[in-house]
Amino acid sequence: MNKFLNKILLGDSLEYLRELPDNSIDAVITDPPYCSGGRTASEKSMLPSKKYEQTSNTTIHRPDFIGDSKDTRAWLHWCNLWISECYRVLKDSGYFLMFTDWRQLPSTTDAVQIGELIWRGIIAWDKGRGSRAPHKGYFRHQCEYVVWATKGKCRRNLHAGPFAGCYQYPVKQTDKFHLTGKPTPLMEELVQIVPEGSIILDPFMGSGTTAVAAKMHNRNFVGFERTAVYYEIANERLQNLYIKK
Repeated sequence: MNKFLNKILLGDSLEYLRELPDNSIDAVITDPPYCSGGRTASEKSMLPSKKYEQTSNTTIHRPDFIGDSKDTRAWLHWCNLWISECYRVLKDSGYFLMFTDWRQLPSTTDAVQIGELIWRGIIAWDKGRGSRAPHKGYFRHQCEYVVWATKGKCRRNLHAGPFAGCYQYPVKQTDKFHLTGKPTPLMEELVQIVPEGSIILDPFMGSGTTAVAAKMHNRNFVGFERTAVYYEIANERLQNLYIKK
């Protein structure tokens, strides 16, 4: 376990997941590629920046990332592979929290249950009224979601809780280090689902926000990232955090 603890490793998450010991992780908190942008095969195969960058923010270009071109069936199969490994490495009653959007929400809840986890509910993340809508006839795509589950029984917490079912945090450009990055304060809320000293796994670490939030609140982490540029950004953020401490 020392190879993994409080480190972000560069490479494919499935390969690393298979090396983790059984029943060694307290919580999985992760934001995998959604593979949801675009309606056709050609649209889905576009670069993530073409699918997800808002036109008003094109002056702030962030690097693309790997793994966002699958159709729904392929994405669901891929999720089954890595979620099954997460089930194996989670301790009994361990938590599983997975981000998704409105397009993939039904498939996400399927994937979690196919992986033998017990689906417990959905947490809403309200991004604010700055979220885009194609025209005035639309409701804004203002929320993304966290599908949460447990490995077996959901035990009563002693350290904190119950926790909010909806969080309101806007996306601030000064706190966005990834093309689809989540706010650091939001991740700070989520890591507190487990007590201090617990181990949190993020197989898709991106720019390292899960790791940063974990260390800010005295939790340990295990993380993997496949895109080299984001691996470097994540480690730089961690180093800056350690310097500040």
